[in-house]
Amino acid sequence: MKEFMMIFRRENEAMPEMSPEQMQASYNQWQDWIGGIAAQGKFVSTNALGNEGKLVNAGGLISDGPYAEVKELVGGYLICKTETIDEAVKLAEGCPMFDMGGTVEVRDVMVFEF
Repeated sequence: MKEFMMIFRRENEAMPEMSPEQMQASYNQWQDWIGGIAAQGKFVSTNALGNEGKLVNAGGLISDGPYAEVKELVGGYLICKTETIDEAVKLAEGCPMFDMGGTVEVRDVMVFEF
């Protein structure tokens, strides 16, 4: 099996305020979706990304980020193991990110031996 990364993106606009019940419902959706992938033995790992960050360029310049002027934000990722990218795309179809107006980019993970 190959590893594929699902990258969760959404428009960079303020998220609407959510009640505790709405937050719990959203959390449950994510938990159910990821649990379904895990139940198939295809889950590797996942994490969300926070709001703190720095940008380091090749010249050594370090600046604050992520930037408010960017159009899209990467909110997190999930790594799964499937036989083909089409199978990974099929797993992505139920992602709760779509309920937030976001997208899921599916990419193969290149493994380097060092």
